Amino acid sequence: MYFKKKTFWPIVLLFFFCFGCTEDLVPEQTQSVIQVSTIDALLQGVFDGETTLTTLAGMGDFGIGTFNSLDGEMIFQNGIFYQIKADGKIYQPTGNTKTPFATVTYFDPEITAPVSAFTYPSLKAAIDSLQASTNLFYAIQVHGNFRSIKTRSVPAQQKPYPTLVEVTAHQPIFEAQSVSGTLSGFYCPPFVAGINVPGYHLHFLSDDENFGGHVLEFELEDGRLQLDQIPKFQLYLPEEGSFLDTNLSGDLSGDLNDVEG
Repeated sequence: MYFKKKTFWPIVLLFFFCFGCTEDLVPEQTQSVIQVSTIDALLQGVFDGETTLTTLAGMGDFGIGTFNSLDGEMIFQNGIFYQIKADGKIYQPTGNTKTPFATVTYFDPEITAPVSAFTYPSLKAAIDSLQASTNLFYAIQVHGNFRSIKTRSVPAQQKPYPTLVEVTAHQPIFEAQSVSGTLSGFYCPPFVAGINVPGYHLHFLSDDENFGGHVLEFELEDGRLQLDQIPKFQLYLPEEGSFLDTNLSGDLSGDLNDVEG
């Protein structure tokens, strides 16, 4: 279509005027759970990704995951990344460190409740009772005093990578008594099977930053539960690397149960 010069500029000015008028009417962005890659890819040994921690930090201030080569467990808490390696020590990785799998959000809890004398199963039951729906996502944080807690980490792997089940069959397990710290993680709905971990997935970091890992079991004396209901989910898939050639059509729920247990 041809516009005469004398009519083009009024049309352009009208566009910018309307854009400015409606800018304030755009609804606020809904909080999202943001995920890099899929749990089934990780189960099959896709242990390298291209997403840096600096990139993740632009998507949230809270989350969990792992690192390239499966080099330990990730905790993202108050905008700070922590890496619990297979030696049981806590490190703070650099921003250019990459992850093959992570889940993050901006933590903005709507529910806060005191908790006491809880184990992992009873904490799950308590959170279940507070959920508006099992079909939504929830970011979870519990700070408290623990009578005991058992965690695990995973050692960095060498190529050709094994499956995650093979790695966790020889995982180092850590135990602590009378420790204060924070459980962090997510509840994901059942329909995310193959994409994330359906149900609960929690990591732990002690207040003194000397103990942590993927949570296996615990006895909580007392603490505070915070729960953040999140209705939106965004998935970012790798566009290169072994992810592209990995067969993700099978049912790996049995492998996931072995890994999470």
